[in-house]
Amino acid sequence: MASDITEGAGNVFADLGLPDAADRQTKTRLAMAVNALLKERRLKQTATAIILRIPQSKVSALANYRLDHFSVEKLMSFLNALEQDVEIVIRPSREAVGHTSVLALTYAQDPLKGLPEHS
Repeated sequence: MASDITEGAGNVFADLGLPDAADRQTKTRLAMAVNALLKERRLKQTATAIILRIPQSKVSALANYRLDHFSVEKLMSFLNALEQDVEIVIRPSREAVGHTSVLALTYAQDPLKGLPEHS
């Protein structure tokens, strides 16, 4: 039995041939992190709008991953407003062309707990 399954390149937007695939993937991953925090905190859309300083209609768009009107920078600012640090790391590429990726780290507890204090 032959299989017609094709392995993806790691970016569904690129696999679908959509323009700005890397930007779309970055926005989606950032929005996933924002939405996970909002869900964890059980915030209503009105409270979220106040915290993120955006209209409630934009909160609805964010929750439904309609991200066309959000920049990567704006999504990162939402994470900051939700008491998250955002780090950008630049390093030499192992391939001929560099790539952009987003990695969201979450901690169930304080990641520094139990480590010796530095003065």
